[in-house]
Amino acid sequence: MVFCVAAGVVLLVALRGGGGHKQHTIRSPKDLRDAVVGVQLGTTSDMKVSALEKQSPSTRVERYTKTADAVQALLQGKIDCVVEDEQPAKAFVRQNGGLRLLSQSFSSNGFAFCVAKGNRTLCERINKALLQLENSGQLDTIVRRHIDKNIAIAYEPRNIGRPNGVLTVATNATYQPYEYYEYGRVVGIDIDIMQAVCDILGMTMKVEDMNFDAVITSVQTGKADVGAAGLTVTRERQNNVLFTDTYTSSRQMLIVRDGSNASSRGLVEKFKTDFITEGRYLYLVQGLGNTLIITLLAILISLVVGSAIAIVRATHDRTGRMKVLNAICQVYLTILRGTPTMVQLLIIYYVVFASVDVSKVFVAVVAFGINSSAYLAEVVRSGVMSIDRGQMEAGRSLGLSHWQTMRLVILPQAYKNVLPAIGNELITLLKETSIAGYIGIVDLTKGSDIIRSITYDAILPLTTVALVYLALVFMLSSAVNNLEKKLRKNERR
Repeated sequence: MVFCVAAGVVLLVALRGGGGHKQHTIRSPKDLRDAVVGVQLGTTSDMKVSALEKQSPSTRVERYTKTADAVQALLQGKIDCVVEDEQPAKAFVRQNGGLRLLSQSFSSNGFAFCVAKGNRTLCERINKALLQLENSGQLDTIVRRHIDKNIAIAYEPRNIGRPNGVLTVATNATYQPYEYYEYGRVVGIDIDIMQAVCDILGMTMKVEDMNFDAVITSVQTGKADVGAAGLTVTRERQNNVLFTDTYTSSRQMLIVRDGSNASSRGLVEKFKTDFITEGRYLYLVQGLGNTLIITLLAILISLVVGSAIAIVRATHDRTGRMKVLNAICQVYLTILRGTPTMVQLLIIYYVVFASVDVSKVFVAVVAFGINSSAYLAEVVRSGVMSIDRGQMEAGRSLGLSHWQTMRLVILPQAYKNVLPAIGNELITLLKETSIAGYIGIVDLTKGSDIIRSITYDAILPLTTVALVYLALVFMLSSAVNNLEKKLRKNERR
């Protein structure tokens, strides 16, 4: 079953060069050979252009996590073109001067929703609901509202009972008009269709925004019930998830450059569009709050766990005791320091907490906390080892146990000695939280990504976020320096 919905994939071509890249003129799909092509990672465009890359070694594909980033690279002359679906591409062209579409056909496919392999019952229920929407004409109304913009009122959820639970929908809200942000919430064709499906099924819809390449993974691992992100049915994807009947026919097309000058907006207009319109600055405010919460809680976990590991390691180094615990700690440190933070975050979210319904912020706190503890453990251990052995002996002679002496005598001095290094780790942890968006958390960086996906402007949101991070680092550095000075003054007294 293929529903008649206008869509398509198009090729975006810059009208200006630069960036040190020799521009390649593209007039038809045949001209993609020998060109540098930008695509969003994991999309149908990526798959189709990658096939062309294999056939023609002189064709190079540049893959970006967001099409907006590819378009910015295109406008700067770093690549020759960007392959994207027709309707999202039209939005990019409207917002960015120097881009235009061609009408020549490239290929065709369809969009469908996906569910987990073992959830065939849900798949069948969604198919029945889609057929009901098609027969009633609601499907066409939803599509025309977002594409033609000639229907003023969006689809409104029915005021009905929803006894059948929650349907969690995974999406990537950077894909106008299929899924995008408007007035602080995710809207679009796919979202409205899924809301209409939930009305028929008697379920409450919950939308989770995440990176496109995480949508199918979230459905596979049970973090989401349905994937709704302009997904094309492919053989590789069918090996991992079930697809509903297609609800959108997709035409893939081409465009070329026409040599016109790209228009530019003034700084004031950009600022208003990026931050004031629809209260978009709130994405950054929300993201800043989550970033600070994750950072502060994670550093507490890292201090506790790192200090415990440091005590075990230092005790073994000086006395030879705790051989088993020391070996476990060494394995812990090797694994956490030898693997990327982002990989650890994804493993903890999709594997460790795969069957547990917990807050994503909690997952991020745990992931960043244990990662930071591996580095902080060695910092604290070096501080403990810098304390003279006589301090431990003096404490024991006063009747204190080994642990009491370590807690009351050794550790306070060790922390003071390595305070600058602890401060550096806190700063590093703050900046590492910028990858929290990979599991759908709206942190500071993700907030700027949302703004960019709406306005297609990269410079101002990214610059603002960089300045916020810089201000936070400056304040943390000042706080650590002031604390260090106070501790030094106490030594003189």
